[in-house]
Amino acid sequence: MSRLRSALAPLVAAVLALSVACPPASAAPPQPPPAAADGCVRTVAGAAVDARLTGLFTAYGNDNSRLDDWTGADGTYSLRLPSGRELWVFSDTFLGQVDPDGSRPPVVEEGGTTVFLNNSFAVERDGRLSTIHGGTEQRPAAVMPPRDEDHWFWAGDATLAGGLVEVTYQEYERFGPGAWDWRWHRNVVARFAPGRLDRPVSVHDLPSGHGVSWASGLLKDGGFTYVYGVEDLGSPKYMHVARVKGQSLLGDWEFLKADGTWSPDEGDSARIMSGVANEYSVSRLGRGYVLITHDTTEVLSPRIVASFSCSPAGPFTGRQVVYTTPETGGNVFTYNAHAHPDVAGQGLVVSYNVNSFVNTDHYRDVSIYRPRFIDVSFE
Repeated sequence: MSRLRSALAPLVAAVLALSVACPPASAAPPQPPPAAADGCVRTVAGAAVDARLTGLFTAYGNDNSRLDDWTGADGTYSLRLPSGRELWVFSDTFLGQVDPDGSRPPVVEEGGTTVFLNNSFAVERDGRLSTIHGGTEQRPAAVMPPRDEDHWFWAGDATLAGGLVEVTYQEYERFGPGAWDWRWHRNVVARFAPGRLDRPVSVHDLPSGHGVSWASGLLKDGGFTYVYGVEDLGSPKYMHVARVKGQSLLGDWEFLKADGTWSPDEGDSARIMSGVANEYSVSRLGRGYVLITHDTTEVLSPRIVASFSCSPAGPFTGRQVVYTTPETGGNVFTYNAHAHPDVAGQGLVVSYNVNSFVNTDHYRDVSIYRPRFIDVSFE
C-alpha cells in the first residue's frame, strides 16, 4: 500500500463512519426552554461561491512557477497573523507540478514526482500565496513532523498567544499492516514563531484521556478560549466543549459537564449534541453564536448546516441547511465545513473539503482535492 493510500484510508474511514470507538462520555446536558435560545436564532438568507478565495487557491495550485509548493490539500483552517498576513493551515497536502491537462504525476512513493505530506501551511499576503513546509526544497517534510513512519499529525484549529502561533494537531498511529489498522492517539499543540513557520518552537500535550479529539474549532470570547472537540464513534459523532482562561491553550482547561457547569476533570466532559463533523466551527454572530458543520446525521451528506445559540457553549438550536455541495456524487464526497470569521468575504466565509474514494482520481484531476469557499449571509 502506498503512503498516499494508507494516509487517506483513515479519512475515508472516518467519513464512512468506521472510526474506532472511543470510551463513552456523559449524557447531554438538559436543554433550556426554547425561548432561551430563540432570541439568538438567525435565518440563513443565502450562500454563494466565494469567487476570490476559490479562485485564489485554484490559480495558485495550477501555477508551476515553483515545483515544491501546494497543488491541493484538505483541513483548511485560517489565522490572521500579527503582520496582517493570513495563515492557512492544512492537513494532507500535495506538492509539485500540475500538467497541462489538469492532472498531476503520481506520488514519489509510486514512482512519480508529487510529494505528499500530512500537514503544511500556506501564507497569504496581498492576494498572493506561498507554501511553507519543513525539510528542504529538494526533500520537503511536514511542518509538524511525525515521530516515526507509523505516526502522523493532522491539523486542527489555530490561535495566537503571547506572540506565538499555537496550532493544534491530532496524532494518529498505525498498529498493524491492514488498511484500517490505525487509530487516533493523542492531541497536542505546536507553537510556532510567526517569522519562522517551517518548524515548531515547542510541542505540548493537550488533554487526551477520554477519547475526544480537540480542537475541531477554537473561539476567543469573554476572556476565555473555547475549545470544541469531537468524540468520533463513526456514527454518531458528538460535540464536546472545553475552555481555557486567557489566550494560550497551555493554561488550565475546564470541561462542560452534563449539568451545564464546568469541571477541571476531562472525564466529566459531556456530549453536547450529535451530528457534528470532525471539523466544525462556532463563531460570534451578532449577539449570538453560529455553529457551522457538515451534517453527519446521514452518511456522506452534501449538506452544510448551521445552528444557533446565545452562548458559546450551547445549546445550539434552529438548525438550517446553509448549502448543498455541488461536487458530491459518484466517487467524490465533501466534508468538514467550518467558518473563517476573520477572513473578508461577502458574508461569513465558510470552507469545505472535496475528496474522492478512488486514489487515481487525485492524479487525474487536481481540482478535486482542493478547498472550496462560500459566503453565507443571515437575515
